[in-house]
Amino acid sequence: MAIWQGRSRRSITGRIIRAHRGKKKYEIGREQLITTLGERRTKKIRTTGKNEKVRLLSINVAYVTDKNGKTSKTEILGVVENPANPHYVRRNIITKGAIIETKLGKARVTSRPGQHGQINAVLIE
Repeated sequence: MAIWQGRSRRSITGRIIRAHRGKKKYEIGREQLITTLGERRTKKIRTTGKNEKVRLLSINVAYVTDKNGKTSKTEILGVVENPANPHYVRRNIITKGAIIETKLGKARVTSRPGQHGQINAVLIE
């Protein structure tokens, strides 16, 4: 079943609202693709206007910026904390805001891996 991001058929009180038109293609959503720790795997998705998004399925490197502004590519060792969902830590799922352990130290993810196709992070120690 497709995910529909249009208006609900129910009002706040619970009565059914009769639609004056059907569902539109631009109101269709997509299933969540979760970025995990592992060898780099991506998936290209076509978006509106024949543009493309690169979705990360798994990755093991991150671009980490330190307090001086120097960015370096480093290996991800694991996920330490994830405020989006505490169960993501056990499954090594990386989202924006997750705290990851790298060879340089702990870092907070600032990019959206499912939208950008890479992981950018900032050192927090």
